[in-house]
Amino acid sequence: MHLDDPRAVVRERVTAVEPTDEKEAADQAAILSWIDSGAPLFRVAKPATPPMHLCVYFALVDDEANSVMLVNHIKAKAWLLPGGHVDPGEDPRWSVEREAFEELQVTPKFHERLGGQPLFLSVTQTRGEHSHTDVTLWWALKGDIAAEVRPDPGEFSEVRWYSLADGTDWAASCFDPNMERFVSKIRTMLAAAYA
Repeated sequence: MHLDDPRAVVRERVTAVEPTDEKEAADQAAILSWIDSGAPLFRVAKPATPPMHLCVYFALVDDEANSVMLVNHIKAKAWLLPGGHVDPGEDPRWSVEREAFEELQVTPKFHERLGGQPLFLSVTQTRGEHSHTDVTLWWALKGDIAAEVRPDPGEFSEVRWYSLADGTDWAASCFDPNMERFVSKIRTMLAAAYA
């Protein structure tokens, strides 16, 4: 399904995020400038054409277990949230639903307390061969630590649930470089939602 004005939809999704620190505010401003410049937003050829393009991450969040699921991404050689590229003309929200099914064989349900809009965003240079810039909208889905997921073995070597409680060393050498800030934001948002 394609949108009549995908650039406007992407812009709306980006402006829905309330930045919680200077880095996220700067990334949001840079993303809005990129959108407004008329530059291509969507990847049209693998692995990295154009060299800056739109992606989504989705966090399966289990409130009861106070945990988030991450995947050990084979190409990135790091623990990341599952996700992928936004197809040309696609609403990023649809991308989350499509990627959740393709990568984990789960039918997603957006997290009712964290909303159906992205809650975090980032601009990140990818690792490895064919390095490029991912403009990523991060979403939260309702997760269940006991539910079956069937990860795509071509993309992920392992799936693991991580506690949202303080204590995990979210070092950029092992995780997405924005993971510590994202987890902090999720903790704050969940605490406010349950207050």
